[in-house]
Parts: sequence; structure tokens; C-alpha cells
Amino acid sequence: MSTITTVDSTLSDAARESLAEKRTLVVEALRYIQKFSGKRAVIKYGGAAMIDPQLKRSFAQDMVLLQAAGLRPTIVHGGGPEITRTLDKMGQTTEFFEGQRITGEEDVRIVEMVLTGRVNTEIVGLLNTLGATAVGLSGKDARLLQARKLAPAPGKRDLGFVGEIESVNAEILDMFATRNFLPVISPVGLGSDGASYNINADVAAAAIAVATKAQKLIFVTDVPGILDEAGNLISELTGAELRARLQEGASVKGGMQVKAQAILNALEGGVPAVHVVDGRAAHSVVVELFTEKGAGTLVRA
Repeated sequence: MSTITTVDSTLSDAARESLAEKRTLVVEALRYIQKFSGKRAVIKYGGAAMIDPQLKRSFAQDMVLLQAAGLRPTIVHGGGPEITRTLDKMGQTTEFFEGQRITGEEDVRIVEMVLTGRVNTEIVGLLNTLGATAVGLSGKDARLLQARKLAPAPGKRDLGFVGEIESVNAEILDMFATRNFLPVISPVGLGSDGASYNINADVAAAAIAVATKAQKLIFVTDVPGILDEAGNLISELTGAELRARLQEGASVKGGMQVKAQAILNALEGGVPAVHVVDGRAAHSVVVELFTEKGAGTLVRA
């Protein structure tokens, strides 16, 4: 009799069921690890997972695991709550329009200070403490994110120093990937005029995924995934179905509109699969990527 059979015979029905489930998860994970080994993945890191200490650690552990499993992750982080707190402390008002922060000349200096000088270094420090080989980058480094001012559409607000990406320097990210470094990117772009531009992290992550020919783009956010009109999770849908929902505006609203458009941009740019996962749940990235059931929404081209 095998050791496993002997152990199973001494367990309760509930314990045997739990053990069987764990074995299944290990087998599933191994299959997906083998499938994705050597592949590029871009992870947009935002929401509560950037605030709660336990969730920060959980996310960092997931990234270390991805790197150890042979994937080549790149992190693009937000930092909205920290930016808002800092602006408030400095007496600056915070205003949003259609999910994007209106960023004045003084605001963009504060945004850059918070994202690059504080948030980025904290993420890199935690990752490296847990065993990763992470390196912090601003979008301005090596002209990683060449940007220009986002021109307001007719009848829309001028967002100030909010930028749109003109080009991504994928070469520097390729260099880090081949040497097994984990880039952590602050989404501050550099204009041809030398100005700094605040770039929406969802938009930046999608552009970087396209430029690096990533196989996966994962959005870590504060919702379970993409929801239907009744608030139920949609486990999987196509880009065409997401576009229809975006146009209808029934279940894709507010900040999710920017995220949905970023997803569509990534799919149209050649990224085969985009995931939206709930960062409020520990280890949601690993569960989504390495199990059959997943933990969020998968959007396919």
C-alpha cells in the first residue's frame, strides 16, 4: 500500500476531499507553469492590493512565484490613493473626468514624486526582500514611455499634464527579461519637450504588453472581474463582446471604461489573452493563471 493511500484512509471525508482538491490544483498548476514558462506577462498592479500590508505581500509573493516558474513578468503600477492623499496634504484639489485624473503643472510634479520616488521603490524593495530580482523604472528612463499631451476630444475636458503614449522602448525591457530581471514601471511619460506626463497605468500596461509581445496582460483591481448588468462575474468573454458592453455602457462604467478600452487596445495589438482579477483576494494572480477555474475574467481576442 502506498504512503498516500495509507494517509488517505486515516482522514475524514472532508479532509480527503480537501487533500484531493489540493492534488488537483498542483497538477493543474504544473500544466500551466509548463505552458507559460519563458513567456512574457505584463501585470497592472493597482487598487487595495497596493494598500493593505497583507495583500501587498501576497501580490509580491505571486510575482516571485511567476518569476521562479519561468515566466517573465513586468509590473506597471498605479498609485492613485497615495497620490490623492499627498495632494490633499499639500492643499491641492483632486478632480477626475471619465476615470482620469485632471493633472495641473504642480500636480504632475507631485504625481511623479509619489509614483517614482515612493510607490515604485517600496514595491521593488518588497519584491527583492522576498527573493525577486526586481528593478525600478520610470517611464522617463531610457525613453521607455515617450509621450505627448492627451488632446481633449471635442466637448471634453482638458486633462492638463495627462499624456498619451507615442512609443514604448521595448528594447530595454527585452534586455531585462533575457537576464531574468523583473521591471517595475512607474507610468510617468517623457514628452519631446522634456515635460513629464501622467499616464493612466491601465493604458501604459496595455501599450507595454503590445510592445513586448506579451502572452498575458493581467489587471489587478478592486472588482471581482468584469460584471454583467446584475453584478455577476463574467468568467470569460471575447473582445467583441466586451466592446459591445462598452458601447452599451450598461455594466462597464466609470474607471472600468478606461480599463475596458485598454483591454481592447491590447487585444487588437496582438496580446492573445487579458485577465481582470480581484486584488482584494490573496494570490488572485496565481489562482487565475495556474488553475482551471481561475479567479476573475478572461478576455480573449
